[in-house]
Amino acid sequence: MSKRILILYAELAGYTMACLKALANADVIIHLVRYPVNKEAPFEFSFSSSVHVYDRHEFSRDALIQLANKIQPDLLLVSGWMDKDYVAIAKKWRNKIPTIIAMDNKWEGTLKQRLAIFAAPYVVLNAFNACWVPGNIQKEFALRLGFKSENLKTGFYTADTDYFSAIYNESRERPIPHRFVYSGRYYDFKGVSELWEAFAAWKKEQLNDWKLICMGTGDIPGTVHPDIEHLGFVQPHQLRPILMEGGVFILPSKIEPWAVVVQEYAAAGYPLLLSTNVGASEAFLLENKNGFSFEASNVSAIKKTFEKVSRLSKHELSEMRKVSHELGIANSPQNWAAMLLSFMQ
Repeated sequence: MSKRILILYAELAGYTMACLKALANADVIIHLVRYPVNKEAPFEFSFSSSVHVYDRHEFSRDALIQLANKIQPDLLLVSGWMDKDYVAIAKKWRNKIPTIIAMDNKWEGTLKQRLAIFAAPYVVLNAFNACWVPGNIQKEFALRLGFKSENLKTGFYTADTDYFSAIYNESRERPIPHRFVYSGRYYDFKGVSELWEAFAAWKKEQLNDWKLICMGTGDIPGTVHPDIEHLGFVQPHQLRPILMEGGVFILPSKIEPWAVVVQEYAAAGYPLLLSTNVGASEAFLLENKNGFSFEASNVSAIKKTFEKVSRLSKHELSEMRKVSHELGIANSPQNWAAMLLSFMQ
């Protein structure tokens, strides 16, 4: 008999769909409660017949309880603890099935986090018997909250590696063009203003043919510059022709617990330029091997990174591409599905 998994989620992203597809292929019936699509990331989704989808805003707490009772899940996965109704469902099922909280908060030692440690036995640990995080920086926080290491796993976030690996395989023999590529929302915490300022200043100081391609939307209007191109939000299925052209990926975030987009571009064979605040750098960036890190919010540091990349030879960029790809395919939707099912063991 197929296992039944109830997933209480916030906002879905393109990579989530690849994970759900891999899970459905493992002979699992999925019941997914999800929040509406974010207007700054208007993904268009289609679900297989094995995935039953419910809109969060249509369910009160009592309706969620009734839904769970009707489904009788074998496993419950909840994204974070911000939705109190989701947590309430987990509390009711904690002693019957694996109830897993997925979180990407990294340990920073803030007052809020220290207070969360004291509250954890009454807010988190009495609702969830396991925790799933992206990487080691989140694992430290989970351990401090009180989860035991045997009930804690990493690898919660993963890219659609098949999709991005295909791009790498078709374009890997081509020289990497002089293009920096940014993909993300246009918000202050993403560091886009500093990115555009640094690029414009560098282009003014250094005569070169490099361009900056930006994909995303948000509340910050894109800087107008002859060598900066703004493409707006791009659906995952429309990315292929853009990524096939190649380039060097840059993410200048001031706040970024993880960022799956880093793995996506790594798997596609892009050298990486990441601020030191990007959590995913622990898994996908080897300094000087497949890219460089720089201080967040530091326009001068971003300019120096641009210059460093521009001095690399075609061969050096090509070698970085290979390293990025190998790191980028280390985790996959199939791994994700297997890891989730392993909580039942």
